[in-house]
This record gives sequence, structure tokens and C-alpha cells, in this order.
Amino acid sequence: MNSNPWFWLHRPAGMALALALFANAAAPQLARACACGCGVFEVGTPMLLSSRIGGMFSFEYDFMDQNENWSGSSSAPASDNEDQQIRTSFVTVSGQYLFTRAWGASIDVPYWNRLFRTTDESGELASFTHGSIGDVRVRGTYTGFSPDLSTGVSAGLKLPTGDYQYANFDRDTQIGSGSTDLLLGVYHVGPLTPSRIWTWYADAQYQQPFAYQGDYQPGAEGNATAGMSYTRFRPGGVAVVPMLGVIGSVRARDAGAESNPDDSGYQRVLLSPGVDSEWAGLRAMLTLNVPLYQHVNGNQLVAPALFKLVLGRSF
Repeated sequence: MNSNPWFWLHRPAGMALALALFANAAAPQLARACACGCGVFEVGTPMLLSSRIGGMFSFEYDFMDQNENWSGSSSAPASDNEDQQIRTSFVTVSGQYLFTRAWGASIDVPYWNRLFRTTDESGELASFTHGSIGDVRVRGTYTGFSPDLSTGVSAGLKLPTGDYQYANFDRDTQIGSGSTDLLLGVYHVGPLTPSRIWTWYADAQYQQPFAYQGDYQPGAEGNATAGMSYTRFRPGGVAVVPMLGVIGSVRARDAGAESNPDDSGYQRVLLSPGVDSEWAGLRAMLTLNVPLYQHVNGNQLVAPALFKLVLGRSF
């Protein structure tokens, strides 16, 4: 990878926050539903973008605790939702390689551990914990639009490798979706000042399921981020780059007899402050995603905050 510790941040992500879906909030008397929203972890990670011929391994830990019932654009009584809590730790090991200055490939292998608290048939609160390999993602990347690799596009597949048959989870809370999905992405980065002390980035990712297991069809999902970073902070010789972004997230309703379309699908906007650092060839990034606005269909569990940590090393 490039020996300049700021190079990665000068080519993070790209293109538009232009996602728009319309959703109606339908709230039944009692619902069983959640809004995973884990697609927001797919954007806003500029340190994972290739910058030159070579590769990188990375380790990512994400955490989300969905413990508040939400209906429409506001909090709703917990009694309106049979599901009470979904707490998930996401661990992802990734590898990527840029074969030329234009073409590269990547693979993401996740492992999820999920706690699910829900009301059983007797009306009592039941807890279930399950861990499994999640849905693997493979992508190809093209970065040959400009000499500095500041713009790129990606395409690939999400494979149905995750467990979607655990007996105590509903289809919309399973670790795997059971579907094969088309993945499309685009990113761009540019300087805000001639000295590149301030830079901006944008990244958009779209996920379209097209092959299904059982009678459950997860909704299509789009996530996009735009933000800026400050690159002149070096306490003790360690490169520290504060970042501030905004993430937009949209998911369509699920479909099929095993789904709950009235209580699925959402729109949300999150504030995403974070920091990226580099020392002796190692990279680390930490971000916090806090909802500014969210609108869900029916009743769904949401998280007050989402956490992301990424460690990486190039080779």
C-alpha cells in the first residue's frame, strides 16, 4: 500500500446520497418485527479502499443493540411489539487485492453472534442466543477513471452462506437472509482545500436480492454516506484523522409468506463521527453512528447507536 499515511483518506468514497423510497407506516395492534439496519456498516470506511497495486487484510467489529420499539417516526410502547431486544456483535475478516491500478477484488467473511429476546406463545419473555458465519460478500472493483484512483465502482454478490434456519429466530432476524444479492457501489473523494488539509468523501452501496430460499424475499437496500476529514493531526508522530459524515439508509419492505411486510422497511439518517489513525503500517478506524431521523413501517426495534471498529494492514 501507499507509504503516505494520508493517501487512503484522499480517495475514500463515492457518489451521491440520492436514495429515495416511499414507505407507509402501518401499525398493527401487536407486531413481531425488527429493523436490522446493518447495511450502514458497509459505507463510510475509506481506509478499506485500495490505493495501489497490492493487498490488505482487515478485521472489523461492529455492535448494535436494538432495544427500543419504534413506529413511524417516533418511539412507541414496547408492548406494541412482541420482540423486545436484538443485540448483535458482527465480526468480519476481509481481504482485498488490487491487481493493477484499475482492477481489484475483495472478499468479506462475517461471523454474527445474536441475542434475541421475544415474547413466546405463553406470553413469557424468552431469550435465544445464536452464532454463525454470515453471508459472504465478493466484489470486483474498477478504479481506472483517474490517475489518483479517486473514483471507483464495484459490483459483486452477497452469497447465502449464513444460517437462515435457526429454529428460534424469525426469518427477518436470522443471521443469514437465505438470498443471493447483487451488490453495486460507487465512491469518490476530493480535496476541500488546495493543500488537502480538508478532504471530502462520498460512498454509496446498493443491494438487490434476486434468488431466494423459502418464501422469504428481503427488501432491497441502499446506503450512502458523505463526509469530510481533517488530515493535519499528528500527535507523537501518529497520524490521526478526525472524520464527520452523514449516512442515509433506505430499505424496502420484505415480501413472501414467511415475511412480515407491514412491519419491515425503513428510512433513516445517521450522524457518523469517527477517527482514522496510522502507525508503523497499521491502520485503525473507529466510528459512532447516531440516528438523526428514522421512519419505520409498523413497529420495529431500533438501536440508539451503532459502533464500528476496523483494524487493517497492507501487504
